[in-house]
Amino acid sequence: MTQNVALIGAGAMGGAIGTRLAQVGHNLTVFDLDAEKVAELVARGAKASASAADAAAVSDYVIVSLNSARIVDLAVFGAEGVASGAKPGTVIIDMSSIDPESTKDLAAKAAAQGLRWVDSPLSGGAPKALIGELTLMAGGEAKDVEDAHNVLKDVASNYTHMGPSGAGQTTKLINQVLCGLGFLAVAEATQLALDAGVDAAKIPQALKGGRADSALLQEYMPRFVAKDYRKTGRIDNMVKDLNGAQDLARLTNTAMPLTAVCAEVHRMLTAAGLGGEDQAALMEYFKGPDRSQFS
Repeated sequence: MTQNVALIGAGAMGGAIGTRLAQVGHNLTVFDLDAEKVAELVARGAKASASAADAAAVSDYVIVSLNSARIVDLAVFGAEGVASGAKPGTVIIDMSSIDPESTKDLAAKAAAQGLRWVDSPLSGGAPKALIGELTLMAGGEAKDVEDAHNVLKDVASNYTHMGPSGAGQTTKLINQVLCGLGFLAVAEATQLALDAGVDAAKIPQALKGGRADSALLQEYMPRFVAKDYRKTGRIDNMVKDLNGAQDLARLTNTAMPLTAVCAEVHRMLTAAGLGGEDQAALMEYFKGPDRSQFS
């Protein structure tokens, strides 16, 4: 069913979500401060809007895809923000990755203005968004989460209601802990294979179906071997998410020693100027002297 959808934020992830929504026939209205990003979606069938408020005014669902809780707050509740234009009962779907406590506050502010809030962060990245196979973990009232699925079913193949507001973002932090550790483990194993003279490109097939197999192994070890750094994500975004996981761990008094190491590696790469690069650039952490004599 065609829905009237506003998209606030047309960056790498928002752009992929918008492309998919336009492709399947939704009436998509887009606002972003980057006119070039908006133009790309207009070329795919979306309509441009002069403000977040104007985009929300013609929509029943508003998808937000931005980089921080502060920016989400400004885009929704600031001047000419979503809340100033949205009709009562509009479902705001926050697909950003932000902290659970901020999400609870944002949901409360929305409810006070007659708006509905669903936190629905994602896993799968832009490639999965483009084919409608994202994994989404949602937080919010059951009816709101169900209604949000009217739109989200076209970008996701796995959609789970995790609990009240903030539960989706908490689940995303757990996802990012697993992904961050997984990326680093696969990169480290790739370097060991290369240094030991094993054809690392064969390892994903050799381990397929075994206990060490994973989607990360199958997708990223070939990229690590080839130094294929095409951008489908950002190292500094992982830093943000691991920081969020560590903040949550402090609140819950949860020991997370491996996450601490993983976060430090990502921070080091960001400090070295690689924050904007894909996770594949983790291989740069393992650069060192020629060890071919050990092969």
